[in-house]
Amino acid sequence: MTYGCEAWTLTNRDEKHIRISEHRILRKTFDPVQNEDGSRRIRINYELNEITENTDTVRFTKSRRIAWLGHVMWMNDKRTPKRILQWKPMGTRIRGRPRKRRIANIEEDM
Repeated sequence: MTYGCEAWTLTNRDEKHIRISEHRILRKTFDPVQNEDGSRRIRINYELNEITENTDTVRFTKSRRIAWLGHVMWMNDKRTPKRILQWKPMGTRIRGRPRKRRIANIEEDM
């Protein structure tokens, strides 16, 4: 689920969707709970959090992104990932709200 997460730029909406899909996967992975009357029900979010010990995909993604930044900072200035990280676009921007840049996203994580 987190393949290539070092390069993601997440908005709040994206984080919400990741958490929703993570809980869907966990609900299908873990069996339903049997009530006292014998009926079965799906697990609630706090029950899933107890089972997984509060591991969160969004938190994991942010930690991987910070680790990747540390790796890139030690690279030679000629390497492509470092050049892309330091690149400043030229020219005029399009109308509307500017997209979230990778470096701004990493600064928020820290």
